[in-house]
Amino acid sequence: MRSTKASVGLLYLLPPEEQVLWLALVGGVSGRIAAPWSRIPLDTAIPVADAVRDRRPVWVGSQEDIARRYPRIGIVLPYDFKLTAAPIIGNGTVWGGIVLLWPVWHPPGLSTTEQETIDACCRRAAAILDGAADSGHPLHVPDEPRMLPVPRPQDADPVQAAAALAFTARLPVGCCALDLEGRLTFINAAGADLVGATSGSLLGYRPWEVLRWLYDPMFEDRYRAAVVSRQPTSFTARRPPDTWLLFQLYPDESGISVHITPADRLPAATAPHLPQPAEPIGATALYHLTHLATALAEAAGVHDVVELAADQIVPAFGPKALALLTVDGGRLCITGYRGYSAELMARFEAAPLTSDTPAVQVITTGTAAFFPTFADLKKAYPPAVQRDEMASWAFLPLIVSGRPVGSLVLAYGVPRIFPPAERALLTSLAGLIAQALDRARLYDAKNSLAHSLQTGLLPRTLPHVPGLETAARYRPAGHGIDIGGDFYDLIPCANGTVVVVIGDVQGHDTSAAALMGQIRTAVRANATAGSSPGDVLARTNRLLTDLDTGLFASCLIAHLDLAHHRALLATAGHPPALLRHPTGRADTLHLPPGLLLGIDPDADYPTTDVPLPPGAVLALYTDGLVETPSADIGDATAALAHRLTTAPDENLETLADSLLDHAERSAHRNDDIALLLVRPHR
Repeated sequence: MRSTKASVGLLYLLPPEEQVLWLALVGGVSGRIAAPWSRIPLDTAIPVADAVRDRRPVWVGSQEDIARRYPRIGIVLPYDFKLTAAPIIGNGTVWGGIVLLWPVWHPPGLSTTEQETIDACCRRAAAILDGAADSGHPLHVPDEPRMLPVPRPQDADPVQAAAALAFTARLPVGCCALDLEGRLTFINAAGADLVGATSGSLLGYRPWEVLRWLYDPMFEDRYRAAVVSRQPTSFTARRPPDTWLLFQLYPDESGISVHITPADRLPAATAPHLPQPAEPIGATALYHLTHLATALAEAAGVHDVVELAADQIVPAFGPKALALLTVDGGRLCITGYRGYSAELMARFEAAPLTSDTPAVQVITTGTAAFFPTFADLKKAYPPAVQRDEMASWAFLPLIVSGRPVGSLVLAYGVPRIFPPAERALLTSLAGLIAQALDRARLYDAKNSLAHSLQTGLLPRTLPHVPGLETAARYRPAGHGIDIGGDFYDLIPCANGTVVVVIGDVQGHDTSAAALMGQIRTAVRANATAGSSPGDVLARTNRLLTDLDTGLFASCLIAHLDLAHHRALLATAGHPPALLRHPTGRADTLHLPPGLLLGIDPDADYPTTDVPLPPGAVLALYTDGLVETPSADIGDATAALAHRLTTAPDENLETLADSLLDHAERSAHRNDDIALLLVRPHR
């Protein structure tokens, strides 16, 4: 740090056999600021993780570069600084990496001397760690990172120190000092008088933790900005009841000097022609963005991403309208919008990527564009026509792994100056949305493919059987993109009989779906050969055990003799069928238990004969219809029987919808549902 004049330094260690970098040393910044990066998984998009994983240095040369390439850093540290990360590589072992930060005045790249200094530092560190490992001293990371001591003058002149103290005492303005942790180490009498407190009540504390009127994210954010960027900054605050104070912060490697003076209600630096943002960009905006990032991590489909983005961006930054556009076949696709009219959005739908518009330009260049006024927009894009009442615009590229996937348009109802910190934050925001959108589009595609496969393995329609009314339903799980193993079938047989089947293969993936197709085929082949339900299950069970898939399946088969009003049933660990009598009473058919298919090749499956009078309804279903995390399966089955009893005696399609209604409303349902109803004509 001394040799390269870096303002901040971090050293990470990578224990053997681990995939997580541990922060071991911190210099030039407080541990509180570095805390979010105390542990970094190697697969995380963070500069030091990239450097260690790729075994090469990483340079990030601007605030917007950080926001674009590493949005997680840009969100939490939206300040001007430059950064490099380098791996520590020994004899075939990557031991970790170092990170160095410089103020914005640093040149746009590392000098040869700086690069040689960093390389030498990494080599020395690697040699120490190699030697320790060779001598039987394995690498241990500290529980908490060690803080490097703050540089201080070696020989302080007592006379000069006393003179400096007397000088500050005579000043009619306030001055105080903060250490890198934000704690107050000194305040003169004028400063204590201006903030309305005694020095004894302030020393050793962070000012915003003691003075409640300073308990605003802005103060902490300005302190963070000064420490990280090493640039002077300022803010105003109101001390009750109506005293406005101007705080000017001057940082260096040892801490921050603060100058306190009375101020007008509006600082002189405020631009007179354009109002400042209604909400300052600081810790509050960061909290909003952090919340958005968390919410986006839980978003499933594209619709969820659009809704969450719109819901969170509006309170964080106050845009009046938002539009999210994606690229599809060389044209723009309006994926979602808020605050714009459908008619206006239709004008931009399917616009080619050759269009000379800012929404297209940010996609092709990968660079954000900000326009505080329509005049600025018109100057950059002369054909632009103002079709709404918006006053300022931000056009942000949505980039994933260096690939543009769309653009985010934010429009504001009042002029907005877009200071650098806000631009960086908005760019970070767009990066997060791009990543979430990319995941969501993949989710939607997989979800569509999964359920297409699922429904493709099920019968498109049930065959018509004279004298029998039927209805079937399949509902995918309420959450996730898994493929279910639920299936049903209806198989016409000789002599006016019919076989109905319901089953559920263990698991929720393509293997379960493929096995479901095999089981359904085996059951159909054996059933059409005239085997009894018990024999069909036994033969299917032997096939499943021979396949040795490691998966099990439940199944229930009913062979219906419509001429003699009887039903033969057998079960392989499946939920019991329900029988609603013509009188309306519903019973649970408790059959002799049979093992799940695929466990024991010699398992026996007894067949049970039950009456099936005309007008009775036989209901077969999978456990998704009755299982919830908090309900007993027996109670849930009894409740289903009760719903079958009380449901109106209408056609089976209406009855099937009625039985599914409760499960569809369940917030806890996480399994597929298959339902098959059959009723002999009266």
